[in-house]
Amino acid sequence: MTGVPAHFPRDDWALARFDGTALYEHEDPRKGAHQDWGTLIFNYGRHEVVNFLIANALFWCDRFHVDGLRVDAVASMLYLDYSRKPGQWIPNKFGGRENLEAIDFLRQFNHLVHTEFPGVMTIAEESTAWPQVSRPPYLGGLGFSFKWNMGWMHDTLEYFKRDPVHRKYHQNDLTFAMLYHHHENFILPLSHDEVVHGKGSLLARMPGDDWQKFANLRLLLGYQWLFPGKNLLFMGGEIGQRAEWNANGEMDWGLLQAGPYHKGTQQFVADLNKLYLAEPGLWQSDYDQTGFAWIDASDHENSVLSFGRRDPERVSELVVILNLTPVPRYKYRLGLPRPGRWVEVLNSDAAVYGGSNIGNLGGVMAEDVDCHNQSFSAEFTLPPMSIIAFKPEQVAPTAAATRSGKRDAKPQKPVETKQENLISSSCLPSISSSKTL
Repeated sequence: MTGVPAHFPRDDWALARFDGTALYEHEDPRKGAHQDWGTLIFNYGRHEVVNFLIANALFWCDRFHVDGLRVDAVASMLYLDYSRKPGQWIPNKFGGRENLEAIDFLRQFNHLVHTEFPGVMTIAEESTAWPQVSRPPYLGGLGFSFKWNMGWMHDTLEYFKRDPVHRKYHQNDLTFAMLYHHHENFILPLSHDEVVHGKGSLLARMPGDDWQKFANLRLLLGYQWLFPGKNLLFMGGEIGQRAEWNANGEMDWGLLQAGPYHKGTQQFVADLNKLYLAEPGLWQSDYDQTGFAWIDASDHENSVLSFGRRDPERVSELVVILNLTPVPRYKYRLGLPRPGRWVEVLNSDAAVYGGSNIGNLGGVMAEDVDCHNQSFSAEFTLPPMSIIAFKPEQVAPTAAATRSGKRDAKPQKPVETKQENLISSSCLPSISSSKTL
């Protein structure tokens, strides 16, 4: 549930000048009013106001058993000069722009929610680079469980709205997020804010004809699910709703009867959820340095990205490949972290989703050929505008021993996996295709 301690409306029947004075807000509009939104700002320096806001949050946890509280517009609380010009704001007692009272309130809010109701999540919609939003107060953080990754959202949507022929110049939009990913516990949001106020639906942002739009949408959703971080998708995205969100209506359920694409998108999201649930490597190590590694992030020319996901014991391990153009790639050699057969567990181009049904016939066999700083590799078929994922047919020997409780089993020689390098090795994929963009 969303809570809004950042501001409140000026309605005369509500909290504004509740007793005829500035009771909940500041008297001075330089601290008590949002110019952009026409709303009022709570006076976090008053104990009564802080108690009112925190009691409200605890009430929802206690009586309605909400399992998460998202705090809206956190950035507007943290900065005294938020959306203000010089002379329109008052510095704090140290002469700075930080709202010290709001910071104390957020720390107290998070501390009490987490201690009174263990397991309840608190989530910050915070759009700046304020540090340690999702770190505990005793480390200097604000204490939230998670923070929305607004940078990932903006960069990703900017990338996907581009015509595929231009994407090779903007691949950094998809790789940049990993440079700061481990600074916070991030959620990857495709929220209500992105499908209202004339922005259009997710589907409407995608370039090309209907086939390409839906292929792009499935690719976007697959990338969101398999990339590190927790997922948030606003209603309607899972069926490829064409119109932007209308708060006065309902979802366009009739689209599920209008051809294969909408139904296929719904089935794809359902299968993504099944895969996510079945593979701890996709969620157990979201914020662990060992849970993600680029395999090749440098093939800008072909707009191909690849990365690996795994859990700490390598019981669950996946290799993910994105082909971000409508050109199928054949005999595309890619490095793999270990030998054996790798089974194709996801293909967004499958016919059941409305795709062209190009794939790898169920899997590939790793060869003893160095590639992309990996000791093994295989030749893949990359379907057009697709995301595909593979897992080893056999669990790694050390992982199998751990899973069976045989921790004293003699370890085999570890497989060399130099995945920390961002730039690919001299291994170049052999690509053949008669189609053009």
